[in-house]
Amino acid sequence: MNLTKDKNARNFLFLMLSLVVVFVSVVCIVINNRNNKIISGATIGETDKVQEENITEEVTELPSKNQSENVTEKKEDKKPETTITPETTKQQVTAVAAGTIENPTLITIDEKNWHLTLVNSGYRIPEDYKPDLVYVCGSSETLDKKVAEHYEKMFDAASKDGVYLTPCSGYRDYELQKRNYNNKISYYESLGYSNKDAAVKAATIIMPPGSSEHNLGYAMDIVCVDEWFEDTDEFQWLMTNAADYGFILRYPKDKQDITKVTYEPWHWRYVGVEAAKEMKASGQVLEEYLGAN
Repeated sequence: MNLTKDKNARNFLFLMLSLVVVFVSVVCIVINNRNNKIISGATIGETDKVQEENITEEVTELPSKNQSENVTEKKEDKKPETTITPETTKQQVTAVAAGTIENPTLITIDEKNWHLTLVNSGYRIPEDYKPDLVYVCGSSETLDKKVAEHYEKMFDAASKDGVYLTPCSGYRDYELQKRNYNNKISYYESLGYSNKDAAVKAATIIMPPGSSEHNLGYAMDIVCVDEWFEDTDEFQWLMTNAADYGFILRYPKDKQDITKVTYEPWHWRYVGVEAAKEMKASGQVLEEYLGAN
């Protein structure tokens, strides 16, 4: 009887040990599978991180803002534009072709090179353009503040030589220019010109509004607005000395085919000393100097 009990006890113990072994094995398998998943997940996470770093590096290698602007400029060069901004160099000032009297090219002014701004019947400033005006030489005439100081230096130098560059007509606002221009158109229409031909003819004498250097505040009609001014001491002094102060005779007698404006010995425009001296030496007008003729 005791032998039978001992045998049963051993069998029971063996069974329990077998169950424990099976249980431990199952636990080990489960733990191992979970660890493998964790490891795999970590590997995937690291891979994603590397990919993100690569993406970041690729982004940092994309063109900078300035480079992007250059790319845009290259693309835009191939397309017609409605505005231009004068640049530093002569040949680059007019970036696009001039418009017409009926449909001019509107410009914006490059503040770094404002003195080389070109306006004529093909290039115009916006109607709302307002210069910073000051009175000059104790007169009732005004100029852009940046120009006024140079005109006064020229005026003082001429006075020491016994000639007086009396301001006659400086800045004109858009509305006054428009009224003067339209009056001239009406005059030519009364002579039998068509409206279109009258507009072109008028523009050779009075620039359309926004096309006049008087609208910029960069030019002064000196002493008078008559051609006899060329016979005065003031005119001769200007021809000799004006470039030293940055002023040019804007509409010479022999350049009317380029300026499209009649001879105006009284109209003097500020362009800066360097440009004025170069134009005087070469005999160029502003359109030629800027490569816009």
